[in-house]
Amino acid sequence: MNFRSLRLRLLIGGAIAIFAALAVAWGVMTWLFERHIERRVEEDLRRQATQLLAGLVVDPQGTFTLLRKPQDSRFETPASGLYWQVTTKTETRRSRSLWDAVLPSSPSAATSDWQTRKVIGPFSQHVFVLERIIRPTKDVHDILLQVAQDQHSLQIARDQFGRELAYFLALLWLVLSGAAFMQVQLGLRPLGHLRSELSDLKRNPARRLNARYPQEVEPLIAAINDLADAREADLKRARQRAADLAHGMKTPLAALAAQTRLIRDHHAPNNHLAFGMERAIAAATAAVETELARARAAASRNHMPTTDAVPRDICQRLITVLERTEKGMRLDYTLDLDPALRLSIAPEDLNEILGPLLENAVKFARRRIAISGHAKAGKISLIIEDDGPGITAARAAEALSRGGRLDETGHSGHGLGLAIARDLVEATGGTITLGRSTLGGLRIDLRW
Repeated sequence: MNFRSLRLRLLIGGAIAIFAALAVAWGVMTWLFERHIERRVEEDLRRQATQLLAGLVVDPQGTFTLLRKPQDSRFETPASGLYWQVTTKTETRRSRSLWDAVLPSSPSAATSDWQTRKVIGPFSQHVFVLERIIRPTKDVHDILLQVAQDQHSLQIARDQFGRELAYFLALLWLVLSGAAFMQVQLGLRPLGHLRSELSDLKRNPARRLNARYPQEVEPLIAAINDLADAREADLKRARQRAADLAHGMKTPLAALAAQTRLIRDHHAPNNHLAFGMERAIAAATAAVETELARARAAASRNHMPTTDAVPRDICQRLITVLERTEKGMRLDYTLDLDPALRLSIAPEDLNEILGPLLENAVKFARRRIAISGHAKAGKISLIIEDDGPGITAARAAEALSRGGRLDETGHSGHGLGLAIARDLVEATGGTITLGRSTLGGLRIDLRW
């Protein structure tokens, strides 16, 4: 259970809040039900007391007589829970249900209206008492009239109501929790769409968050778009600096190489110096090319192509160029690529990958170069083979597994072109493996 989840927090918070609200509602409703029952009991006791009062006759000497008693049979059953009692200064009369017990005297009974109170009455029962003082004349002693009912039946009714209400509110809690879940799901749906758009933005800096979002989220959307604008601008500046570096370094290096060749051709005694300069220039050129390749690879990791690359078209253009070179025009090229085959990478990236690989193949092939490709099980493979010297499987596995450039292995075969291609392939989400070709030379297997 992930407590950092906003959805989980909202659901738990909502469930607790609903439970607390329903618990309070249960307490209040139970109290209101109890008050309602007490009012009904009070009304019933008033009717009984009115009947008792109607049958009360007081003579001038202050002696009272009950001509008519309440008709409820419970008054005649001992300890039935329903009692009446009439008390004067000199005598007390009570219902048969009291038997030999009495209702407690009242310290607060008034002549103005009926009063109610709860006391411990006869037979250790908790009773609800309705009472009033009757004053027939000024010369007659006050008469205390009391009617009482046991509260046990009231308690049973309240407990039953509370239990049934608890069951109902528990069911209502489940229903409201389900409604809260739907509310949370509906409220967080825009954030789910935002996560999807952020994934697209992560892959393609040119994209922006364009969907309509709730007003509360709009400041966040604007901030993310501003950050994306700044990131895209940084990437463009980085690529431009890489291009500027290429133009700035290649021309001086080419000039130095030309001057070195002149020295070597016209000053034979100093050929060893010319060869040293050529090696230094070649190392500088390799360093520049490697860093440029890494810059292109870094840009490719954060760039979503707007169009797919067509391997067949790119290979045909590269072969057309290579066939014009001195070595390339003497080779046979076999191209086995479906025109419908597509790669979800930028065409310029695929061109940067295949260019060095085909140049190396032309450089070391004896008579033939074969290029093939296919799509299978959601993967796309491009294979470049030549009939040159190749490299051993152990050397290829060692070079690629340790991440070193093959030109650093000391082998006279394939060098910087493979290093550049490997960086770009990995940057575009692919893999590169080296092996032995059926033609006898090197086999380069690219997979995406």
